[in-house]
Amino acid sequence: MKILNLYAGIGGNRVHWDGHEITAVEFDPLIAEVYQKLYPDDTVVCGDAVGFLEKNFASYDLIWASPPCPSHGQYRHNVGVIGKGFDPIMPDMTLYSQIVFLQHYAKGKWVIENVKPYYEPLIRPSFEMQRHYFWANFFVPPKEFEKSDIRHKNKISDFAGSDIVASSKIKNKRQVLRNCVNPWVGKHILESALNSINKPQESWTF
Repeated sequence: MKILNLYAGIGGNRVHWDGHEITAVEFDPLIAEVYQKLYPDDTVVCGDAVGFLEKNFASYDLIWASPPCPSHGQYRHNVGVIGKGFDPIMPDMTLYSQIVFLQHYAKGKWVIENVKPYYEPLIRPSFEMQRHYFWANFFVPPKEFEKSDIRHKNKISDFAGSDIVASSKIKNKRQVLRNCVNPWVGKHILESALNSINKPQESWTF
């Protein structure tokens, strides 16, 4: 399967995707460098995810996107703006533009992941998993997961290349780790995409 991994970070969702042809797009060169070292067989593009998606969406069997989430998140709104008096910021609507774009033009499978927002979602998510919303064009069965060490206390036990991350020049390693999708969630969603090929659409559970 040809997979496009947008806003790839250091590849939390990708850990258990071996055996597939993967292109990862990451804007930050230091993070992209770590991703390439962790997954040397993947094609890594350091650049704009939106532009790459618009030009190349038809070339992939599965597209995964995890657009930036801080402007949508409940934490910044409730704790930052309401609790601490931070200035409010405009939500980055790139999230919804990509959903609409893929809904109308993508021929393959696609999934977009983001945090549960502080407002009512403008487009109803397809399912919820680990307190995150997902929009997709294939059925993903509900499943429970334990919290992964990758998101806590700078541990990356799900990564074989933990030394690569630790020795990198990334300034905020903690935040980069917290941005990672649980690797087992990534595995479950990929398997669901594979199982859904050539099968009729099932009903959503969310």
